[in-house]
Amino acid sequence: MDTKDAIKGREKVIVKVTIVGAAVNALLVLFKYAAGWLGHSAAMIADATHSLSDFLSDLVVLCLVRISGKPQDKAYDYGYGKFETLATTAIGLLLLAVAVGIFYSGGTRIIAWLRGESLSVPGCAALWAALLSIVLKEITYRYTAARAGAVRSDALMANAWHHRSDALTSIAAAIGIGGAILFGEKWAVLDPIASLLVAVFIVKVALGLLRDGVGELMEKSLPEEVEAEILQIVQSFDDVSDPHHLRTRKIGNSYAIELHLRMRGDIPLQQAHARACDIEHALKTRFGERTHVTVHMEPVK
Repeated sequence: MDTKDAIKGREKVIVKVTIVGAAVNALLVLFKYAAGWLGHSAAMIADATHSLSDFLSDLVVLCLVRISGKPQDKAYDYGYGKFETLATTAIGLLLLAVAVGIFYSGGTRIIAWLRGESLSVPGCAALWAALLSIVLKEITYRYTAARAGAVRSDALMANAWHHRSDALTSIAAAIGIGGAILFGEKWAVLDPIASLLVAVFIVKVALGLLRDGVGELMEKSLPEEVEAEILQIVQSFDDVSDPHHLRTRKIGNSYAIELHLRMRGDIPLQQAHARACDIEHALKTRFGERTHVTVHMEPVK
């Protein structure tokens, strides 16, 4: 399969998986908002808002995946992979904004309870919605994570973790709603407390996505273990030595690798060029055909 076919195949997988996730999210958004409203549950409304953010993130991925999969051209010499990183960062910002809104809403209800105001006890519909969400979102997470690993898509993996975070927040919501139902009006405050726990989960996921996304946009180097593997591959060629000035970064789901090497100064230029091509091929075989490799040869001093 050539590079263009591989890109198209990867794009189809991302689109298919994202559409499945979006369908699940759309169903849960409607069901959760209805259950939260009918069941008077702040925790379920917060959980529904989280699912809404997941649905919106699905739309972001669908809009940007076609752009990020485009090959390099005159306008973008390194391709469009950064658009996928931009999508990951945008999802993180979206989740962070959602968390702030949930903190405000839940905090307001808790303050009202502390002032002596009575809170309504959530209904059983909210509890059933939370339990259904736990099951559906965990299944969707496992499906999305498996496909994201297969096609090496950070944006798709980010979406997978949104599904997992939604399952975890639904667990928190179920505990709060169930506790409020079990213990009655006196403990109705458990419902907004659960909504704050939901917000904490969302903040944790959002900060992780922002850390990774901003790091890539700022040209953060690849992990040390990846750089060590790069050097190991290069040093497997006996006629080169002293790899130095190694620079690495991510471009979407692809790597960019630049390094300097030393070879004997009396060998023909054609031989040095052939060895540089061999090293480039070895790195692309390991890290993917879309890896950008630049090898600068220097004579041994």
